Amino acid sequence: MADMSVVLSGIKLENPVIPASGCFGYGAEFKDFYDLNILGSFSFKGTTKEPRFGNPTPRVAECTGGILNSIGLQNPGIEAVINEELPRIAAFFKKPVIANIGGFSVDEFVYCAERLDGVEQVGIIEVNISCPNLHKGGVNFGSDPKAAAEVTAAVRKATGKPIYIKLSPNVTSITEIAKACEDAGADGLSLINTLLGMRIDIKSRKPLLANKMGGLSGRAIFPVALRMVYEVRKAVKIPIIGMGGVASAEDVIEMMMAGASAVQIGAENLRNPFACKEIIEDLPRVMAELGIERLRDIIGVA
Repeated sequence: MADMSVVLSGIKLENPVIPASGCFGYGAEFKDFYDLNILGSFSFKGTTKEPRFGNPTPRVAECTGGILNSIGLQNPGIEAVINEELPRIAAFFKKPVIANIGGFSVDEFVYCAERLDGVEQVGIIEVNISCPNLHKGGVNFGSDPKAAAEVTAAVRKATGKPIYIKLSPNVTSITEIAKACEDAGADGLSLINTLLGMRIDIKSRKPLLANKMGGLSGRAIFPVALRMVYEVRKAVKIPIIGMGGVASAEDVIEMMMAGASAVQIGAENLRNPFACKEIIEDLPRVMAELGIERLRDIIGVA
């Protein structure tokens, strides 16, 4: 029998398939489609200290091979997530979840990490450093090695749980950011977040998104994500959760060969709500065709 199990910072997952934050809500939207307990885990919707309504609409636009979004971290805030969403998740998902957190200052990241530290359901805290640092001119934490390291170090002190820093691809050198996070105490890395993109309505002559630009996700970005995972794998020793355009069992295998220890599926869940289920069910077939007995053996073989 094919062994699809993987390990992330001491946490064993039955398989490497994890729905990505922002494309799976808090799981409730998908639980009626299939038993979510077949998943390795899932990363819930990005959560901030205070509730956020998000950006003005329209904030989603389709494009060839993907989707643009400018949601703006809409969420009910950390207290509502802990007191309402996590108890709801516990009713249908019996494994540790990945808690994705965002913030607009180091203190906000720290606050969210501290609040989640004692929550047994949370196995890993995923720190989205693509947020703008409002205290330093709005530059994204994830675009500057020093800022990325500062957030990482502060969150590391705030929690005993494994922390995985989610990296932005919109940088000159993602390996430089990755190494800064590793040196500052990150247990792992998640990459890539969305690529910055734009669409224009040629009839109205205006951008399709109210925010003008947004994050591009979907199948179109897979080669970029694969390249960045490959580069980062050579630069750091900590585990990587790879993501960006993953849409099939073959994509999962390819991403793991590039260096990912587990794989997140994002936009494909919006196109096909059964995507993760179908990928998990198809993995043994692809493994058999390729002569792979244990998925853990192929991590970084490329």
